[in-house]
Amino acid sequence: MQPSRDSHANDHYRGKAPVNKEALEKHSKGPGIDLKRKTTTVKNKVIRTKLKKKEQAILKAAEASARNELLLTEEHGFLEAEAGETTTAYRQKQIVDNVDITSAAKRFKLDLQFGPYCFRYTRNGRHLLLGGKQGHVAAFDWVTKRMACEINVMESVHDVTWLHQETMFAVAQKDWVYVYDNQGVELHCLKRMNGVTRLEFLPYHFLLASGSKDGNVAWLDVSIGKLIARFNTNVGRISVMTQNPSNAVLCVGDSKGVVSMWSPNEHKPLAKMLCHRFPIMTCIVHPYGTYMATSCADKSVKLWDIRQLAGPVSHMFLRSPAFRMSYSQCGLLAFAMGNVVEVFRETSGDLKPYIRHKTARNVCCTRFCPYEDVLGISTANEFSSLLVPGSAEANYDAFEVNPFQNKQQRRETEVKTLLEKIQPEFITLDSTDITEVDVPTLKDKVEAKKNLSYIKPKPIDFKPRHTRAKGKGGTAKIIKTKKILKDLNHKEMIKELREVKAKEVKTKEEVTSKKSQNQNDYGVLNRFL
Repeated sequence: MQPSRDSHANDHYRGKAPVNKEALEKHSKGPGIDLKRKTTTVKNKVIRTKLKKKEQAILKAAEASARNELLLTEEHGFLEAEAGETTTAYRQKQIVDNVDITSAAKRFKLDLQFGPYCFRYTRNGRHLLLGGKQGHVAAFDWVTKRMACEINVMESVHDVTWLHQETMFAVAQKDWVYVYDNQGVELHCLKRMNGVTRLEFLPYHFLLASGSKDGNVAWLDVSIGKLIARFNTNVGRISVMTQNPSNAVLCVGDSKGVVSMWSPNEHKPLAKMLCHRFPIMTCIVHPYGTYMATSCADKSVKLWDIRQLAGPVSHMFLRSPAFRMSYSQCGLLAFAMGNVVEVFRETSGDLKPYIRHKTARNVCCTRFCPYEDVLGISTANEFSSLLVPGSAEANYDAFEVNPFQNKQQRRETEVKTLLEKIQPEFITLDSTDITEVDVPTLKDKVEAKKNLSYIKPKPIDFKPRHTRAKGKGGTAKIIKTKKILKDLNHKEMIKELREVKAKEVKTKEEVTSKKSQNQNDYGVLNRFL
């Protein structure tokens, strides 16, 4: 009896489908550790077995990621021009007419009257915060056009920013920084942050950073309400300030063409880069922390490798100076040059014009929206949302940011981010410092633990009383009582040792203080003694 054609087909497709090799290489973590018996350097069998299991888990994770790429149906696509045409010739009306209804609804314009305006999107790209120079502040869901709050603070507004959630935002007003909730109710007035011109929020550290007209930079921990650091940068009025998203370092541009990088742990800049011969007009860092773009009044724009503090990687001249810039998640770079906004795209290693848009008045602020192919621009009397195909990431990580989160998910995310909050001490140029071990502190802790755990207490001469009651004088009861007494004796000894050490430290301090008192007082010359 010959096997049927169906049975041959079942044999051919039995088991899992083969994985695409390119996708597997993309998600691969590298060759791994050599665990062959003859060539490996790991001689311990137990450790070798554990490492083998770990390597297998890594391979399985890479394979699962490669298989699940089928579920990521969204892809970012760019505009493609026909022969003899350029993408800069396409107007917003033409783009709107050729996209789906959902995308077309994201192109809108707001007529305002209290400008010029600055604005911010939330990290998930769902909510928008507007701040007018003449006191107008509004927060709303720009996708559904649902208003959260709209107030007039009756003071000049210099900058606005969202905090860790869309339920709170900060406004830099005439004198101080104020914090409001999404109903427009004032929560806090931060009087330690006075004369602020620029605001930045560091989401992984829960720090609100500010730069003032006096040249002061300050970091405030919004989770505990504590001012972490505040000092003067000696660069004059801070009008150009941005953050590096990869290591949370503040990049401040000054009037000498220098970009200095600041951390709350140092009163001096971590690094300085001479970028231009003229004052810095604007500075922006790529969302992945790879490149930094700067511009100045001589119409030049330079791209720098901020990881190695080297460059310029690219140098170009525009038709007019770029007053505002913005980086998208996919590397598109937008320039605001007077009343013209131009988006550049990297093709074959060079930045080339991609989309051009003209407004009635000069552009005051420009920012790309995360996870949406949208570029927001604001002028003195309007806010416009422009469609820029291919500017944002097509797929989002719901554990990181979720544009469609509900109230319960928002609360869980807030608790999780608070538990995973990074301390300000880890704000350094090297973003991998957080993965290292503080070896000296760990050694001290281990030594202290050893000294405490290996103290031999005095022997206990314990003789239990003999009772005639049933079940009261058993051997197990006697052993348990002895153990309890031994532990109590151990704790008492440790307590006594700690008291002795504390007394020794106190006596040393008293001796040093007496010596210093016996010495003659020579005023400011005491430091030479």
